Amino acid sequence: MRILHISTRLIIGGSQENTVLSCIGAADQGHTVALAYGPIYGPEGSLLPRVIADPRIERFEVPNLVRHIASLRDRRCLKELRELIRKWKPDVVHTHSSKAGILGRNAAWSEKVPVVVHTIHGLAFHPYQSWWKNFLYIRAERWAAHRCHAMISVADAMTVQALAQGIGRPEQFVTIRSAMETEHFIAPATKREELRARFGWDESVVVLGTIARLTELKGHDDMIDAFGELLTQASATASAPKVALLWVGDGWWRDRLVARLKALGIAERVAMTGLVDPSEIPAWISAMDVVVHPSYREGLPRAVVQGMLEQKPVIAYDVDGAREVCQHERTGILVKAGDRTALRAAAQWMIDHPNERRVMGECGREVVRVDFDWRTMNSHLLELYRRLGAVR
Repeated sequence: MRILHISTRLIIGGSQENTVLSCIGAADQGHTVALAYGPIYGPEGSLLPRVIADPRIERFEVPNLVRHIASLRDRRCLKELRELIRKWKPDVVHTHSSKAGILGRNAAWSEKVPVVVHTIHGLAFHPYQSWWKNFLYIRAERWAAHRCHAMISVADAMTVQALAQGIGRPEQFVTIRSAMETEHFIAPATKREELRARFGWDESVVVLGTIARLTELKGHDDMIDAFGELLTQASATASAPKVALLWVGDGWWRDRLVARLKALGIAERVAMTGLVDPSEIPAWISAMDVVVHPSYREGLPRAVVQGMLEQKPVIAYDVDGAREVCQHERTGILVKAGDRTALRAAAQWMIDHPNERRVMGECGREVVRVDFDWRTMNSHLLELYRRLGAVR
């Protein structure tokens, strides 16, 4: 098969990692693969070096494929994508993310590509943005759903939410988990002692860790509000449990968040790694005791899965697909989004119950180790393409 994947931004992020692993998996099976993407910029890093390192993946930067709504550039992008499809002649076009999904499906359908597939990593409409943006995105997604043969949801919750808004038909949807290289988490080169030593943490310190871009709706402000007292007590009272936060990632909100931490006098209790390569994530998770993911919107929270693969208990906001991986009070604790009091209580429980933390972590790995392996995902993807009629 000739398979063309289209993604809006090839930054370091869950949907982008999924896309790159989909390309590698198809190439491993002998298929011809290409990846089209928009310009990469900003503090969120790039997965382009991983793609460049694999000569089997053809690369096409689409100059006008941008994340924000831009009518003139969007029209130009549609033309660029149609020209690319016409020239490359794919058997399958597989789109990822909202903008690439809307424009890419339109281009592929117009060029009569035999199989057009879209993955919903997370829906573009949500309660935390203006009504008119939600209106536009819902209308666009309804329209684009008529221009593809199947839609892949990374979590069942994505299917439920899409159908509730009149997007697509039930028979179009299939759930295929957004997978990762599980072997790197199950048998990592442990650096726990080394990484903790960088910040002066011995094993008496309970490290609450987060893997997320420093940007809106990822919950970093909620952690400051919820955990500020815990961190202050840890600094001021000798008898209080020692607690620290570890934030892995970077983003546009870094300076503002640092300013908040300094104003509250807890900056020294929060370690920030900045941007790290995805290959380093297992090591950083090994340095944590609990993975905290208070994100307000997720298709399926990869950071939660990664923590569970590393046998860490998790605390997550109960949104979207989170409950499909975090089993409340078995592999972690689910908290209502925005409930900072409950978020603090969950962290306090984890601090006070080290043995239960260990058992939760062990259970967590068993829950996710098979379904979230990238080879499992690619097997399901290739079977879907064939079932829809792509040539072998």
